[in-house]
Amino acid sequence: MARQLRLEYAGAIYHVMSRGDRQEAIFLDDQDRRRFLKTLGEASEKAGWQVHAYCLMGNHFHLVLETPQPTLVAGMKWFLGTYTQRFNARHRMRGHLFAGRYKALLVDGSDDMYLRVVCDYVHLNPARAGLVAAEGKLEDYAWSSFPVYLKPPRKRPAWLRVDRLMGEWGIRKDNAAGRYEFGNAIEVRRRVEGHADENLWSEIRRGWRFGAEDFLERLVAAGAAGNPNPAIHKGDAVSETMEEKARRLVGEFLGKRNMRLEELRALKKGELLKIELAAELRKQTAMSMAWIAKELNAGAPNSIWNALRRLRQDDDRESERNM
Repeated sequence: MARQLRLEYAGAIYHVMSRGDRQEAIFLDDQDRRRFLKTLGEASEKAGWQVHAYCLMGNHFHLVLETPQPTLVAGMKWFLGTYTQRFNARHRMRGHLFAGRYKALLVDGSDDMYLRVVCDYVHLNPARAGLVAAEGKLEDYAWSSFPVYLKPPRKRPAWLRVDRLMGEWGIRKDNAAGRYEFGNAIEVRRRVEGHADENLWSEIRRGWRFGAEDFLERLVAAGAAGNPNPAIHKGDAVSETMEEKARRLVGEFLGKRNMRLEELRALKKGELLKIELAAELRKQTAMSMAWIAKELNAGAPNSIWNALRRLRQDDDRESERNM
């Protein structure tokens, strides 16, 4: 059977889920979970994602992502690959961490009700799995975005967007009273959850789209079913969007230094300016090191990796001297 296309377009919302290879754990301890969330934050910055909800379980995770630009494929490739590398390096393991392709359920963004239902599904997952005692509180499960929603903005990561979901619950102010109201609403939702939700849960678990009856019709009209429309991107076309961002960053970097790209390329391969720009591109995009090396005429990718490592070490030593 042919693989289902990844449908991507500006403003798309997804419920993303991926399991460990052979159902094995993808988190062995809390340090792994913290590293996963750190990597998620980096991926969100690179791909421009807005995360509405997340939940880390033992052998899988759930995310609800909004993509202002069509960057799901490029961002997920970097995100899963980078977390796998970090997990394997820390635990001295090799090979795949995740099983096959991740699932990406397309969520109808024309009515926030569908976003709310999907986020509720994610936030209630620890309760359904029995990880929260009947007499306990859902916020006691630390590895979900739900308890983070209950914190003041300064204590939340910048990549977690809370206003849209809270607004769907009728909460207009992100203050102590509003956060209390939101927490109480989800706890009530947890207590009444049951057969009434099973049809919705089934759609989320088994379908590839979740929305109104005319959702597919609207996707077709917009070009998501193959009609020519530049607003819709599939597969490799997403890399063009990320490449445009990378080229914009190169232009901004050189503009501040009154340089042209040809002048930068003419410099020595190990020139510090090239390494600094490579570091910025790695931080803010998911472009490969091979692309960066070719674009900047900076030598072999491994040479840039080594130069970046030395640059970080120099920065660390400078920081220690200034302490």
